[in-house]
Amino acid sequence: MKVSRVFAVTKRALRDIKNDRRTRVLIFVAPLLVMILFGVAFTGNVKDVRVIVVNNDTAAASSSLSDKIISNFDTSTLNVAYSNSESDAIGQVQNGSAYAVIAFPSTFTQSVEARASGQTSIPQENVTVSILADKSNVNVANPIIAAVNNAVVQTTQGQGHQPPVSVDASNAIYGANAQFIDTFVPGIVSVAVWQITMLLTLIAFVGERTSGTLSRLLASPLKESELVAGYAVAFGAIGAAQSAVLLAVAVLLFHITIVGNVFLSFGVIALLAIVAEGLGILLSSFARREAQAVQFLPFVVLPAFLLSGVFWPIEAIPEWLQPVSYLLPTTYAVAAVRSVNLRGWGLDKIYPDVVALLIFAGVFLVLATILLRRRE
Repeated sequence: MKVSRVFAVTKRALRDIKNDRRTRVLIFVAPLLVMILFGVAFTGNVKDVRVIVVNNDTAAASSSLSDKIISNFDTSTLNVAYSNSESDAIGQVQNGSAYAVIAFPSTFTQSVEARASGQTSIPQENVTVSILADKSNVNVANPIIAAVNNAVVQTTQGQGHQPPVSVDASNAIYGANAQFIDTFVPGIVSVAVWQITMLLTLIAFVGERTSGTLSRLLASPLKESELVAGYAVAFGAIGAAQSAVLLAVAVLLFHITIVGNVFLSFGVIALLAIVAEGLGILLSSFARREAQAVQFLPFVVLPAFLLSGVFWPIEAIPEWLQPVSYLLPTTYAVAAVRSVNLRGWGLDKIYPDVVALLIFAGVFLVLATILLRRRE
């Protein structure tokens, strides 16, 4: 081995990188993007989560223990609304406009004081703060429960003694037995299909461009819209097959919970694959070879992983960055699949997410068709 030849190869490789602007951007910008997204997305706490308080405590406001507990709620975490009807409050959680119901029994203050004075005949439920939460996303439900527990501890410590108050969060409106894996899998399935479909489309179209196959196809009677539609159907089917395999593994190996219609989940993932295919064709128009095509992936895949609610709830992302989450198609797919799997929702409730995906698909596919008309 000659050192001079090694350095000659090194010099040539560095020269190629120097002359390729996209590669220079990838080398320096991509790592910065990773660090910034990880640092920002994973350092926040869940904030402004809407909960409904049903305070049936009949004690006077000046002596009401329930009011004191409520006043100690962490208002940065909990966005507190009130209702006089527990059934109405539960309905708000069921339709997705709130995450939990926090209920105080009618004799709460009186029963706590009686228990504290030694009256053991007082039923436990009379001194219990009940939390009926939507546990379909445990990363949101757990901070709610923690905030209520902290308020109870803070209030009871301020009484100078330890009143017998308990918090019961064992019941849930959705996801009663949900674990982190149940919340995590819908996100992983969605982002995996998004990434793979994007990569396959990029490589396929760039390969057809560089080999001249695409030019020959477009020189035939085949229309650009027909070519894009054909790819959309193909990758939609591939996305459905991928989701079927991934969900089957999740159910059989990890025993995840699926309450709703699993075929509806397949449909959402297939639609996401079509969106990814449309964006993949768009991005392929800006790459002249496969190596350049792959350079787009960090800028498309990383935000989907970190800002779509897969690992970390959107409620914990800084407010100034949250709008970016709603510009990502994966955000809507993750929310829809999670709602189907853990909430048991049907199309009548997830249709806003489906409509958003249809809009993304339409925009990307139309733009992809237009760009295909730029024949080389």
